[in-house]
Amino acid sequence: MHYTADTSMAFSSVAHICRDVNNGWLLRNLHANGASFFFICIYLHIGRGMYYGSYLFKETWNIGVVLLFLVMATAFVGYVLPWGQMSFWGATVITNLLSAAPYIGTELVQWIWGGFSV
Repeated sequence: MHYTADTSMAFSSVAHICRDVNNGWLLRNLHANGASFFFICIYLHIGRGMYYGSYLFKETWNIGVVLLFLVMATAFVGYVLPWGQMSFWGATVITNLLSAAPYIGTELVQWIWGGFSV
């Protein structure tokens, strides 16, 4: 077993995969660039929907927005949890996303962080 989710061994296991496993460096690069390409495809799909006026179909568009948030949340959790830490960038993304919600943004930020956040 090459990968370990143990926080004290996380970096070492990735370094081991890249250096000692056959084509491990390729696997790592394909995984990182494939994830980026996946999100580029999603953004192109959203842009196509905006160009053709698909936002007029409110129920369908809202389901798509919920799916986008779920995909982003899944990718974020997949990034944060294996390393066992919350990055400053991740905390900023969560705070900005929640605070942008009209009327309830402030309450959401205070609920998730346990107090006021700048």
